[in-house]
Amino acid sequence: MTAPRRSALPLDGVTVVALEQAVAAPFATRRLADLGARVIKVERPDGGDFARGYDTVVEGESSAFVWLNRGKESVQLDVKDPVGREVLDRLLARADVLVANLAPAALERLGLTAAVLAPRHPQLVVCTVAGYPPGGPSRTKKAYDALIQAEAGLMSLTGAAGAPAKVGISIADIAAGCHAYSGVLAALRHRDRTGEALPVDVSLFGALTEWMAYPLYYTRHSGVAPVPMGTAHPTIAPYGAIIAADGRSVMIAVQNEREWVRLCTEVLDDATLATDPRFCSNSLRVAHRAELDAVLAAAAARHPGEVLMARLDAAGIAWGRLTQLADLADHPELAPADRWLDTGTPGGPVRTLRPTGAPGDRVAENGAVPGLGEHTAAVLAELHLEEGHR
Repeated sequence: MTAPRRSALPLDGVTVVALEQAVAAPFATRRLADLGARVIKVERPDGGDFARGYDTVVEGESSAFVWLNRGKESVQLDVKDPVGREVLDRLLARADVLVANLAPAALERLGLTAAVLAPRHPQLVVCTVAGYPPGGPSRTKKAYDALIQAEAGLMSLTGAAGAPAKVGISIADIAAGCHAYSGVLAALRHRDRTGEALPVDVSLFGALTEWMAYPLYYTRHSGVAPVPMGTAHPTIAPYGAIIAADGRSVMIAVQNEREWVRLCTEVLDDATLATDPRFCSNSLRVAHRAELDAVLAAAAARHPGEVLMARLDAAGIAWGRLTQLADLADHPELAPADRWLDTGTPGGPVRTLRPTGAPGDRVAENGAVPGLGEHTAAVLAELHLEEGHR
């Protein structure tokens, strides 16, 4: 009996060479691998991607590395050595994309910039990910996720008044990875139409400031900067967490006056609030936020969480649970088996989240997380080289 034929994936036939570590570039290349691209991850001989060592909690593997490296091949090369560099050049000659997040100065020393590579590899889309934009005043500055959160103004919006905080995930890295992923897809589309391989330069600072554009524009044009407000919204009210009688926290968001009227009449049981001169427009509700919060707190405290959520549903008011991270895997939206992939790792199989946004929901189903250097011998053999070339 023959095995069922695998459906074609969107990036079948695309080969990506990844000189990457940590989060930003690996996030972009894992997304490419999910869509069927062959991703050859070049790792240093002395331990490889340092994200491998962040922890050992996923069957002996790092949780970050498992998240970021499903479906890739790991090849150990010393690209500073002429022998290892020969292997890299042979890989690039066969590749469609190079994604690299080594320091800009290191890429220049290695001759791995788009300008240097273009004459030898005119088919190659070169995507670099750095902390700051190339050519800018901070291009040589070291940049890590939390530092970029601070530099880009994000920390001025998070936490609570007088106690700014960083976002609890690597949001600057993820933002840069998203832009690198979409930039590579656009560059491949352009190359395949015109024959021209355009470079893609992404910086963590540029990616995060793009995501900060809404508060940036608001501040520039109003002269008033938003401040950290916990779960509240600086320009919309009501918007934030309310606490039910049983102590459960429920996030609510009212986006227009129709919803405000329904909240008053069907959830708060006080139709007069809808026309109260303090609350009869969003601007007024924001101006009288403390009084509004007191009204909401008193009303929410009259109902247990399940009753409050049912009333919000009946009124058509948007709400969400404040899910604890320990409970996220049991969220009803993650209960279906098709939200997960069975993923091999060097320590054994684990479940990983199925990627979102794949065209036709076609993704690489059997991608595994590679052991360090697991594919070195096979790739060298493919290039007709022996094991000493690394």
